[in-house]
Amino acid sequence: MAEKSKKKPQDSWSQMSTSDIKASEKFNAGYIDFLNRVKTEREAVAYISEAAGSQGFKELDQVKNFQPGDKLMIKFKSKAAALVVIGQEPLDKGVNMVVSHIDSPRLDLKPHPAYEADGMAMFKTHYYGGIKKYQWLAIPLALHGVVAKKDGRIIDICIGEKESDPVFTIADLLPHLAKDQMEKKMAEAVSGESLNALLGSRPLNTKDDEAIKARLMNILEEQYDIEEDDFTSAELQFVPAFAAREVGLDRSMIAAYGQDDRVSAYASLRAILELEKPKRTALCLFVDKEEIGSSGNTGLQSLLIENVFAQLMHMAGRNDYFSLRQALANSAAISADVNAAVDPNYPEVFEKMNCSFLSRGVVLTKYTGSRGKYDSNDANPEFMARIRKIFDDAGVVWQVGELGKVDIGGGGTVAQYIARYGMEVVDCGVALLGMHSPFEVASKADTYMSYKGYLAFLQNFI
Repeated sequence: MAEKSKKKPQDSWSQMSTSDIKASEKFNAGYIDFLNRVKTEREAVAYISEAAGSQGFKELDQVKNFQPGDKLMIKFKSKAAALVVIGQEPLDKGVNMVVSHIDSPRLDLKPHPAYEADGMAMFKTHYYGGIKKYQWLAIPLALHGVVAKKDGRIIDICIGEKESDPVFTIADLLPHLAKDQMEKKMAEAVSGESLNALLGSRPLNTKDDEAIKARLMNILEEQYDIEEDDFTSAELQFVPAFAAREVGLDRSMIAAYGQDDRVSAYASLRAILELEKPKRTALCLFVDKEEIGSSGNTGLQSLLIENVFAQLMHMAGRNDYFSLRQALANSAAISADVNAAVDPNYPEVFEKMNCSFLSRGVVLTKYTGSRGKYDSNDANPEFMARIRKIFDDAGVVWQVGELGKVDIGGGGTVAQYIARYGMEVVDCGVALLGMHSPFEVASKADTYMSYKGYLAFLQNFI
C-alpha cells in the first residue's frame, strides 16, 4: 500500500519575519566563522572559553561564591566545558540544561604512525566514530591536535588550513585497476588499515633505508620540535582541509565538516551568552566522546554532570548528598543533537510522515535508538507538551522527526546518560543531509531556529 503523506508543513523561511531573516544571516555568518576555526574538541573548548570570557564568564575555581546573574565557566581536560548562569531559584529546584557534543568523526593518527613504502612516507590512522571510509579518500586533509612533550610542554599543531600550508590526502585506487574493489560491498571496499595518508616523497641525501621518512622526521623536529617518540603522547587528527561554504544559488544552506554536532554547540553557546538573571539556573554543557559511545573521562558516561552539580551545590553551601540528587532529578534538559533530513536521492530509507526535513525548523526527537528503541531515552509526553508550548510562544519553528525507517538502522545520543539522573530530557537539533560525511549540509533557517529554541528553553522552562 502506498505511504500516505500528511499535510505538507510550511517551511521555516515562510514563517520567519523580516527581522528573523536578517538575524539569521548574522547568526550564520558567525556560525560559518566558528566552523572554520573549530575542527576538534580542543579547538571548540578554546573558542567557547574565549567567547564566554569576553562576556563576563569567570572560571569556577576563581570564584568563592555566587549570586543570581553570575556567569561561571568550567573546563575539563581541555576537551569538555560547561557554562553556567546562576538563576534566582535555589539549585535544588533544578536547572535548565542544554547538552551538545563537540567531537566529530575523523581519522586519528596511530601511536606509531610514520612509515615508508614504495617511495613514499605515510601516516597510519585509526578512524574515530561512524564513517563511510570511502568518503575520506581523494580529499584534502589537514592535521590538527596537540603533542605532549615529556618536559610538560604542549605543542599545538594545525597544518593544512592556510593557503600557504601543505595538505595531506589518502589516494584512491584508479578505476582501471579497481574491478575487484568495485565488486565488493561498500563497507568492505576500503579497509581501515588502508586509510594511510601521504606524508612525503623526497629522501634525505643519505643511504638510510627509510630516507624519505627520515627527511620528514627532520622537518617535524626542526619546524615543530616533534620527535618520533613524541607521537606516543600525541592527539593528532586528520580532518577535511576545506572551509565551510554557503550552498545553493539562494545561499540558503551551509555545508561543512563537523556540523554533527557543532551546530548545536554553537547555537547553545550563543543562547547562554545572552542570558541575564534567568529564573532557574541555566547550564550549557559541551562534551566529548559522543561519537564513540560517550566513554572516557570527558564523555557523559563519566560522572561529569554529577561533578558539575556537586561543585555548584558546594559553593551554594549545600553539601548533603540528598540535595545533590534532588537538584539533578528536578532539572530539565535538551540533548542538543542533529537528526537526519529526508534526502530525495534516497527516499527508500525514510518514513516521510515521521522523519524530519531540511528548512522546516528545529527537530524534536522523542526517542532515538535503533529498531526496538534500544539505547534510547524516549521523552515523557508531559515534558514534550511543555517544550511545544515554550517553542510556540517564542516563535520557534519546529518539527518532529525519527531517524529513518524502523528496521533500517538508527542511532543514539547522550540523552540516555542524562535521563538516568531522573531529570526530563528530549533530543532537539537540526536536520542534516550527509550526516557523518566530510561535508554535511544544514539549512540556515534551521540553525537559527535551534538557537531560538535553546534560548527559549533556558529562559522559560519552570
